[in-house]
Amino acid sequence: MEATGTDEVEKIKSKFMSAWHNMKYSWVLKTKTYFSRNSPVFLLGKCYHFKTDESGELSTDGSNFDKINTEISGNVEEFRKDFISRIWLTYREEFPQIKGSALTTDCGWGCTLRTGQMLLAQGLMLHFLGRAWVWPDALDIDNSDSESWTAHTVKKLTASFEASLTAEREPKILSNHHQGTLKRNCDDSEMRNEVYHRKIISWFGDSPLAAFGLHQLIECGKKSGKIAGDWYGPAVVAHILRKAVEEARDPELQGVTVYVAQDCTVYSSDVIDRQCSFMDSGKADTKAVIILVPVRLGGERTNMDYIEFVKGILSLEYCVGIIGGKPKQSYYFAGFQDDSLIYMDPHYCQSFVDVSIKDFPLESFHCPSPKKMSFKKMDPSCTIGFYCRTVQDFEKASEEITKMLKSSSKEKYPLFTFVKGHSRDYDFASSPLHEENDLFSEDEKKRLKRFSTEEFVLL
Repeated sequence: MEATGTDEVEKIKSKFMSAWHNMKYSWVLKTKTYFSRNSPVFLLGKCYHFKTDESGELSTDGSNFDKINTEISGNVEEFRKDFISRIWLTYREEFPQIKGSALTTDCGWGCTLRTGQMLLAQGLMLHFLGRAWVWPDALDIDNSDSESWTAHTVKKLTASFEASLTAEREPKILSNHHQGTLKRNCDDSEMRNEVYHRKIISWFGDSPLAAFGLHQLIECGKKSGKIAGDWYGPAVVAHILRKAVEEARDPELQGVTVYVAQDCTVYSSDVIDRQCSFMDSGKADTKAVIILVPVRLGGERTNMDYIEFVKGILSLEYCVGIIGGKPKQSYYFAGFQDDSLIYMDPHYCQSFVDVSIKDFPLESFHCPSPKKMSFKKMDPSCTIGFYCRTVQDFEKASEEITKMLKSSSKEKYPLFTFVKGHSRDYDFASSPLHEENDLFSEDEKKRLKRFSTEEFVLL
């Protein structure tokens, strides 16, 4: 009876905290995000220029936009379409209960899992859609009547952002032609892309069956002692993503694998072995690989000597972003301008969307407005991600990144390294591919100890 009473108290506490976090993260404060007109903006390897003869800044509240000419506005629109097309994964509420807990929301604790999902989603978008793809409906996002938004303030913020970038003070009303997005005459390529767009999002749905949904990631985390409601660090999330991809059974995902660097070292032969492993279909084609590198950019605070390297990484088209943030908050870093990072914020609570239904609403999976943060505020604990489609792409990327590491390092030791050979050649045990009882081997646990959330500021 006593145990039952304790369980009931825990359930009540859990429900109370969930309700508090749902309310806390369902509000959006309208803030201005300024972009300089005289500096290039980088977003996952793409560069955009807003330069004009006038000096000043662009802001998302509409100020200083009346003097922008048509050519520059067009470039701004290209940036907006590109940014909004990235997949945004945030806190959710009212999803199916997480196994082994009373939780139906991840508000207040799941932010690093969400930023990890965003990084993996970008890798899958590169794999299935390519970097040039943009969502055709990206600029129509503020006109959605979907009930998936939990706060009306988001619509206001989106409308303001849309209006500011088109030099309008009031949001425009779409014609019936544009409102009928589902009736658009698509060619075969566009239809195929939209199928994959929806499929990728569905893999991150908040249900036990979704390959990379919160429920599945938590199951993977249990094997390393993590449970729902715990904090997850960027390095641990990297290994959870690796395990989730290994366990994915969708035939479409058999052509993708994930490699996590060991001790800030990428062992080239281990990566190539993963790429050349036989797929379940029996074909001997090589797999694409998403390489995740957990790193530390300094001690208590980020070492500003690493700024140029981080900029260089985010300037590569095969970069899939950075799982990082600032103390106690995890963000998905996708770009930069000058000494400010551009990111997507998972700390916004939205209602559960059932991605198993046909034509489920997409709007809540795309962020209407970018945010910026100074490099100085960046927490030093982060995980960097790259995507390589072929072995040749990996070899080319390793050479390019190695040069970047050497040129950016003022010390004798770079942030991480690529070495030839296998990890076993250097007396390190390779991580097990099919370990059932534990997410990490004993050697991995020792190496990961310094990446634990106990030692780091929690993200």
